[in-house]
Amino acid sequence: MKISQIIKELDLELISGEKGLDNETNGVYSGDLLSVVMASAKEKQIWLTVQTHINIVAIASLIDISAILIVEGMEVEEDTIEKSNELGIPIIRTNKTTYEISIELYKLGIN
Repeated sequence: MKISQIIKELDLELISGEKGLDNETNGVYSGDLLSVVMASAKEKQIWLTVQTHINIVAIASLIDISAILIVEGMEVEEDTIEKSNELGIPIIRTNKTTYEISIELYKLGIN
């Protein structure tokens, strides 16, 4: 499923990285410890996190993450937004918890 479809279906907020809205995803990874994310996340997944600093974009680029989904309505730092736009990696946001949005993604068939 495309990131643009997920945003529409789940009424998510696009923060940045509009060039990557046609990215396809094949799963979800949830984690906040960057070293664990680097070791465990897989390409084309949506990464759920509360982290908002610029390093999340670097990790997403390294792994080829389809999109970064910021949970719990956390504010995204300006340099993170700029890097996301530069690399075309969508950053999307929800006020929901990781658990709540994970269930909704699962119901869409993304697991």
